[in-house]
Amino acid sequence: MRTATSTFLASDGAPIHVHTWSPDEGVAVRAVVHVAHGMAEHAGRYARFARALTDRGCVVHAQDHRGHGKTAPPGQLGHFGGGGWARVMLDFRELVRREKADHPGLPYVLFAHSMGSFMAQELLFDMSDHFAAVVLSGSNGKPPPLAAAGRVIARAERLRVGARGASPVLTGLSFDAWNKKFAPNRTAFDWLTRDPAEVDAYVADPLCGFPCSTTTWIGLLDALAHIANPALQARIRPDLPIHVVAGKQDPASDETAGLERLLAAYAAAGLRDVTHRFYEGARHEVLNETNRDDVTRDLLAWLSSRVPAIAS
Repeated sequence: MRTATSTFLASDGAPIHVHTWSPDEGVAVRAVVHVAHGMAEHAGRYARFARALTDRGCVVHAQDHRGHGKTAPPGQLGHFGGGGWARVMLDFRELVRREKADHPGLPYVLFAHSMGSFMAQELLFDMSDHFAAVVLSGSNGKPPPLAAAGRVIARAERLRVGARGASPVLTGLSFDAWNKKFAPNRTAFDWLTRDPAEVDAYVADPLCGFPCSTTTWIGLLDALAHIANPALQARIRPDLPIHVVAGKQDPASDETAGLERLLAAYAAAGLRDVTHRFYEGARHEVLNETNRDDVTRDLLAWLSSRVPAIAS
């Protein structure tokens, strides 16, 4: 596998850091996979999954979202910036168009995790024709009525600590609350995976686990309500293959109860090829779980069934 990094200049001139993993020299490229990472992490963490894909002849691209990874300016980890969620979504659309142009004629696949999966859900409203298949990992469906209170709290916290400020209250209602489900806790991030080595690597990574700004939280919480709109979901191409994967013990999806709502919504929207796989005992990051080899094998099998070019 060959590894490279580049800088994509967004339409507002901001540099977006992009990781690219390619098959070894001389291996024919058969497909392209775009990876969208989650909140408080970065795209470099997907190198192991990228290796499995490059072994099947895929080129893998993954950007560090604004406020994340090497895209974030010094001191601005966790803050999307003035353009907020809308600007990050525009970056995503621009990258998809560029990558499609760079790889004409090749099947184009999207793998999106957690916050990235919510971006993907929104992206599909107007760009589903761009993709041969989509995998949503660690995602969620329509927020429960109580979630509206979170949007109110986030705005109150923005008034209290500022647009760039991080809110312990919002962290407490999300990451901290999810972690309490696995008490007694060894770390603040036990909710991510059962594998202590993977948790320790996350904790030790300076580009992971940082608090996010109130602006970032408001953008995400507003997006969760927006992407649950049935009229928008009905705009997704009905024959698009979508695969939903999650751990059955993932607190971020309400132990998959939220994903059941998503599956029902997609069925109501007329989507005809939506499948899922929920892994017993697994938590939020199925690619970093103790059964990650099984997860990766299952994902490759599903992708091969929908995108024959990826079949070994």
